[in-house]
Amino acid sequence: MSLSQQEFLSATQAIERAQRILIVPHANIDPDGLSSALACYTFLKSLGKEATVIVPETPPESLSFLPGFDVVKEDVSETQQFIMTVSLEEGMEVDKLRYTVEDNKVNIIVSPKNGRIRSQQVTLSEGEPAYDLIIVVDSADLNLLGSVYTDHMDLFSKVPIINIDHHISNTGYGHIKLIDPTAASATEVLYHWFTSRHDLRDKITRDISTLLLTGLITDTRSFQNPNTTPRSLDIAAELLEMGARQQEIIQNVYKTKPLSTLKIWGRALNQIQIDKNARIVWSAISREDLAEMEADSKETSGILDDLISTVPDADVYVMFTELEEGGLKASMRSSPAIDVSALSAQIFGGGGHPRAAGFRVTEFDNFQLTVLECVQKLKEGMVAQQSSSQNPPPEPVQKSIPMVKPAIGPEREAPKKEEIQEPKPKPIEIPKAEESGKVIDVVEELKRDDVS
Repeated sequence: MSLSQQEFLSATQAIERAQRILIVPHANIDPDGLSSALACYTFLKSLGKEATVIVPETPPESLSFLPGFDVVKEDVSETQQFIMTVSLEEGMEVDKLRYTVEDNKVNIIVSPKNGRIRSQQVTLSEGEPAYDLIIVVDSADLNLLGSVYTDHMDLFSKVPIINIDHHISNTGYGHIKLIDPTAASATEVLYHWFTSRHDLRDKITRDISTLLLTGLITDTRSFQNPNTTPRSLDIAAELLEMGARQQEIIQNVYKTKPLSTLKIWGRALNQIQIDKNARIVWSAISREDLAEMEADSKETSGILDDLISTVPDADVYVMFTELEEGGLKASMRSSPAIDVSALSAQIFGGGGHPRAAGFRVTEFDNFQLTVLECVQKLKEGMVAQQSSSQNPPPEPVQKSIPMVKPAIGPEREAPKKEEIQEPKPKPIEIPKAEESGKVIDVVEELKRDDVS
């Protein structure tokens, strides 16, 4: 575990100070993201907090078994309250209170039973903000929150953020960061937080255990993916002891598929392409394919792990899906020979894990041509990455030159012995390899200095 108890304490203290907490996972939600958000929601409610889970689009029906699924909302409420306070003099009572709206103006009429209200007795103020803390889960960058972020940037700039994630590509946003790239899932990070204190651990119910185990099982693909660690297996065992409903998870995630999903998976398999020389496999599902199979883009999420990545003799596997709202998403997997997180980040600004990553292309004219262009860029990037790994640049060496006494010429009177001072050695300024384009061999330089 790469997170310290102090980091967990900072997060705990932040939620203790807050009361109205907004929880947001990434757009194009997956089981780990939604399970993390709902686990936070249930946990915070047990602490007496007001919690809201926002997902920018409706989660897939296949995840409706998750405890708390029905509390998910699709839009942020930033309703502002404006408060007018009237200080009543002793003994004064209000008879009537009403308002009218005329010419874009609100008139608030207060009629006292006795006495008179003067303007000096009226004060105005803004009410409390809708949220005083934001928890973002399973998202490497705020832009991945979709419309929740782009439509409410002011909210995210004003309210403190706790960033909970396990992606190595996380940009480090937020005021408090619980980021552990060695964790197999975001729910694994949450498990460590929830068990960091005995009083918090006692809040973990069977529902929370089930949510945490769901994220762990799905992000490791039932512990088959390379991100599975001995620690992940230990946590899974502990969650089972806490009452996590493993068979419920397996049944709903892996053994229940609507007919539309089976059809779109069949189309994806029929359209698999492979470049044996480049060792890349890909398939693409267009909006026309989705419409014909009466499926939606979320139903392509399992194709890559369950089907395409089983094709032998390849290093990179990609599933391209054209989205209903425009643009495309690409999910990637790889063998140990290729770091797809670095590959997608360098070429498309994406990210993820070394063996599992993804990216998006927001605008294009032709989906099929864009897929081919993406594949070509990925092939070029794979060649560059493999070439770089086979021929790493040598490390520049830094040394200091030996001390040199100042020369005393005949035209200059030699100073007295006690006045002679040896200058302090000066380090050689060696240009870095990436700046100068070459590596300086300091040993050879010193040999030449000795000869001269």
